[in-house]
Amino acid sequence: MNKETLALHETLEAHEILNYKTVCLLKSKLMQGMCFNNELKALMVKDVHQSIKDINELVAYYKKNEILH
Repeated sequence: MNKETLALHETLEAHEILNYKTVCLLKSKLMQGMCFNNELKALMVKDVHQSIKDINELVAYYKKNEILH
């Protein structure tokens, strides 16, 4: 069974998205400790959960398309 592989430019785009989502995750996680507004803090918590979901989805996509090899 042949697995799909991404073209080089597609691999680079996916890598850039993964890097961006990782930076967003780290920033939101860090800022939660400095935030005293409960509404804003709730948005950051929601962003952290969404970023984790997105990162896991991208990693699964990498593995499926043999990008990590």
